[in-house]
Formats: sequence, C-alpha cells, structure tokens
Amino acid sequence: MTGRGGNIEEGGPVAGDSEEDGEAMETHELELDDDERLPWLESADDEEDGQGVDAGRVVGFALLALLALAVLLGGGWYLLRETGDRDFVADGSTIEAPEGPYKERPEEPGGRVARGTGDIAPAVGEGQSREGRLAQDQDVPSPSAPATGDDGDEEASTGVAVQVGAFSNRETAQRGWATLTRQTEALSGVKHRIVEGRADIGTVYRLQALAVDVAAARRLCDALQADGVACQVKR
Repeated sequence: MTGRGGNIEEGGPVAGDSEEDGEAMETHELELDDDERLPWLESADDEEDGQGVDAGRVVGFALLALLALAVLLGGGWYLLRETGDRDFVADGSTIEAPEGPYKERPEEPGGRVARGTGDIAPAVGEGQSREGRLAQDQDVPSPSAPATGDDGDEEASTGVAVQVGAFSNRETAQRGWATLTRQTEALSGVKHRIVEGRADIGTVYRLQALAVDVAAARRLCDALQADGVACQVKR
C-alpha cells in the first residue's frame, strides 16, 4: 500500500487537478475587457475606417471659406461705393451762369493777321501767276553796266558766255577769275566779262568766260567740270 501510495504522491497531476487548472484558465480569459483587442486579431477594414477623411470637417472648412470670400467682396463694394465722387451725380439742379457778359467784343474784329499774309509764294505754289512789282520806297535799279575785260576797260565783249560764278561786288568777281585761272588750265587764254544783274538777294556780278560759239562753250564747260569747276552755258 505504501509503495502504491508513494507512487500516487510522486506521480503527475491527477484528474482532479486538471479540472481545477482548466477552470482557472477560463476565468483568466473571461477577465479580459471587451475593448481590449489583440492587434493580430484586428482586420484591415478597421484600419481603413480609422484613417478615413472626416466629411463633416471638409464641409465646415468650405463653408468658412465661402463666408470669408463673401465678407471680402462685400467690404470692397462698400468701400468703393463710399469713395465715389458724388458731385458728378445728376441731381436735376440748374447750372448758375457765370458773372459778367456772355459775349465780349474781340479786340481785333477781323482776326489777327499772321506774318506773311499776302505773300506771293503761296499763290504761285498753287499754280496762280502774279505780276512782279517793284517796291515804291526803293530807287529803280540802273541798267546793267557794260561788261569789262581783263584790263578793266569797258568794251563790248561778244561770244557765247559760260558763267563760272556770281559775286556780291565787281572786285570780288575779278579776284575770283584770277583764282579760277590758277585752278584750271581750261581758262588759259580765254577772255571773260563781269555782268551786273539783279537777283533775289540783290545786285550780283556774274563772272562769265567767253567762247566763240555754242559748241566751243559746251566744250569749255565740260573741261571746267572735269577740273571741279561749276559752270553753265548762257545763250
């Protein structure tokens, strides 16, 4: 008996002990709260629900933005309406007439005459012809003096003239001829004359070289132009 009893004491748990341990484990499982869930037991649907966007907040932010925009627009309209110039608003009142006469007689009834009124140039430019008139307060110019030659004596020089210059006085014209003869050899041995005449600038003295005929005058003018001297054949 003793050996049998000893075997019983040293052996594993008996049937009664196993039942007590099972009840203890069940009691421990029942003690877990319903809110406490193990992470490996949570499903993917629960995670998506937790990370979703709150539609109520989005609608609230949109309403606040619209309200702020309405306040800004309303304030701007009010400020612009208040700063507008009300003096230009038509009120139907009568405009007062200024003091003094409504019309005044001008100092120059015919209008002010501009400088140059009555000049011949505008009419001539339009194709009209005007007769030349001499000024009454000036003396009638004397006839042109006879032409003079190289020695200054008055003589009737004949031939076709080739004009090479015009000067304000006879002395300057004579010096001009001396300068031209040194400038070109085409005038070597050619006679010349100084003819007094009238121009827009007043009295002028035309310096002219003399040729035998028109052909000779043209050849002389071509030679002068080749040397850089301006000339013109006078028939």
